[in-house]
Amino acid sequence: MKEIKPEDINVILATDCGSTTTKAILIEKRDGEYRLIVRGEAPTTVEAPSEDVTMGVLNAVGEVEELSGRKLLDESGKIIKPTSSNVGSDIYISTSSAGGGLQMMVAGVVRSMTAESAERAALGAGAIVMDVIASNDKRLPHQQIERIRYLRPDMILLSGGIDGGTTTHVVELGELISAADPKPRLGTGYQLPVIYAGNIEARKAIKETLDGKVSLDIVENIRPVLERENLLPAREKIHDLFMEHVMAQAPGYRKLLTWTDAPIMPTPGAVGMIMKRIADEEGIEVVGVDIGGATTDIFSVFQGVFNRTVSANLGMSYSVSNVFAETGLPNVMRWVPFDMDERDLRNRIKNKMIRPTTIPQMLEELIFEQAIAKEALRLAFIQHKSFATVLKGIQQQRTIADAFEQTVSGQTLVNMMSLDMLIGSGGVLSHAPRRQQAAMMLIDGFLPEGVTRLAVDSIFMMPQLGVLSEVHPQAAVEVFKKDCLIHLGTCVAPAGEGKEGKDMLGYRIELPTGQIAEGKLRYGEIKLIPLGSDEKDLPLKAEAVLDPERGFDIGRGKGSKWELELSGGVVGIVLDGRGRPFKLPTEPSERVRKLKEWMTELDAYPQKALEKS
Repeated sequence: MKEIKPEDINVILATDCGSTTTKAILIEKRDGEYRLIVRGEAPTTVEAPSEDVTMGVLNAVGEVEELSGRKLLDESGKIIKPTSSNVGSDIYISTSSAGGGLQMMVAGVVRSMTAESAERAALGAGAIVMDVIASNDKRLPHQQIERIRYLRPDMILLSGGIDGGTTTHVVELGELISAADPKPRLGTGYQLPVIYAGNIEARKAIKETLDGKVSLDIVENIRPVLERENLLPAREKIHDLFMEHVMAQAPGYRKLLTWTDAPIMPTPGAVGMIMKRIADEEGIEVVGVDIGGATTDIFSVFQGVFNRTVSANLGMSYSVSNVFAETGLPNVMRWVPFDMDERDLRNRIKNKMIRPTTIPQMLEELIFEQAIAKEALRLAFIQHKSFATVLKGIQQQRTIADAFEQTVSGQTLVNMMSLDMLIGSGGVLSHAPRRQQAAMMLIDGFLPEGVTRLAVDSIFMMPQLGVLSEVHPQAAVEVFKKDCLIHLGTCVAPAGEGKEGKDMLGYRIELPTGQIAEGKLRYGEIKLIPLGSDEKDLPLKAEAVLDPERGFDIGRGKGSKWELELSGGVVGIVLDGRGRPFKLPTEPSERVRKLKEWMTELDAYPQKALEKS
């Protein structure tokens, strides 16, 4: 791939080859800034009868060509590069999760330490982690061997031990992999890639153990010392091997690799990359979610540390029964402001599972589906918080009083009070009939505290922007801010508990029109203050003074006043006075009354329909 200078790039063509749909976007530099011009899509063509991923790419690019009026393909069906007047693009880049994405197993000596670090490395590279093998996972060796054979991952990441430490356990893990003699999921003519990222003292023994059985790559130790993780070398190697081995086995990928001007990335890895880029550029803490039919991915950047988790059993179509089973009927129904027959509910859920593309036809169905989404988000976020932690196994500074107890770290990095931005994507959030519904799902699912900006991804172009951020960071960031995100507004949620109807926050918000919204937010209520966007769809700003009552905190300490700027959006400023921790009324009629009150204030659903229900 020849090096292209960012200043020479004016027209960018990017695709994302998903498991069912291939999406193409065209970005152009106009009036000194990069903007999304058009988007096209076509079915992905990995399976019969086409069995060539490039067919779907060409079909999606063909749609972009028609919509934009720019000729992008020549007579032989190749992408024209570079540009000349209204023909061609300067670069073409792509991501992919076709063929089920990247499926990995990880192995480490201690489940809560090196194995967890290896899992973080794999998840951050965009993999689905099928299983974690550890010396202390309570399975017998023959059970672990059977598991490796049965799962047939795309690759294995092996780690264990700090540099210079004991080598016995990590070599035993290598022997397990050797005994399993694993075969890759795709393709039979090559050996399974195994990455060793453990104790450097064990490299020689690992080479001898796995030589000839697998395709072995050795990178720097993931946990060179107990106090530090070094995930980047392993993540980069995973990306390289994903291209060389996994994607090379899928029909048409070798051809696609010759077309792109940057390495093809796994879709979730690229999404993580743009999230991290934005967090670093703006110096903010971010949580992002992609809620799909089968899985829910959560990404976060706190204290500069990027984490990603995949809740493989929580989704809105194929996995909807799992959400229902895991959270239970009462937890779903607590978000629904009317009675529904349980048998009818269960039938609706099964229907969604077997007909995943159906969308709600009635308001009751929509409210019920969005209630399930809130629970899927809540459960996935609980899982994420338990994984995005300070390194485990590090001894903390202790006092004499706890000298006899080994204090280990492991507390979550996720701090809702310091969270600056919450970004949602996936059909149920991006395509909610009203943007207020998306805001409500994000607030109820994640329960942000203090002051948090809310946004949704308009058309799920984060994967393409992630891979673009490696080639042209400026273009990626500009399009992300101006075209990718739909700014919903800001949620102001004081943390603390109080009594229904009591004052919890005084506010004075000066809107750009000169109008002033001021008053008291009472415990148990939600208030919406409209504050939209400018002619360029960028959120308007308002000067605010927030003055919490004693016992309530909005980010500056209990009872501390804060003068700040609040961002608007298509929903506006949501003052959420329901307290943190959040508790819904337990008495059914009171709960229904409060739900209707909140939904009405946010104008989330048609008023007449809510009154009837």
